[in-house]
Amino acid sequence: MSAKHSYVALMMNVISRGLVAASRSDEETRREFSGFRPGYRFAMTVYPSGPGFVLRIADGGYVEPDAERSQAPDLVIRFKHIEHAFLVLSFQEGTARAFANDRMVADGNVSDAIRLVRCLNRMEKLILPKLVATRAVKDYGKVPLVSKLLRGSRIYGRVAASFVTGK
Repeated sequence: MSAKHSYVALMMNVISRGLVAASRSDEETRREFSGFRPGYRFAMTVYPSGPGFVLRIADGGYVEPDAERSQAPDLVIRFKHIEHAFLVLSFQEGTARAFANDRMVADGNVSDAIRLVRCLNRMEKLILPKLVATRAVKDYGKVPLVSKLLRGSRIYGRVAASFVTGK
């Protein structure tokens, strides 16, 4: 396994745990996720069988890992190549630019994909330093420092705890 593949696998793990944590720690993120029906499944992966994750929406806009994986996801965001995933997950290219450059595709409802990207952007704005986040998201907008520190630290705490507990 190459270093890039290992990095992408690690980042997919962090992103999935980050989305779960953000849905529990940030009201705006939870409100955005509540636009999906409970039981809705979404995935992010690298074509053809690279690293990825599957999450599902629970009641109230909370996100949880889809341990069963018994059903096909309703939405799959697919990077076309590990190199493309590396560009985005190492913050050399933003998600919007990667879509525009045809490096990733959304299999599913386009409006659902846009909603998911908004959730990813919100999480990135909260947990990444502004210098990095401005490279990752199309529009950084205004994120008050106190809000960023409080919500970001809650998300980081939950992500760290999930690595320790394995949940």
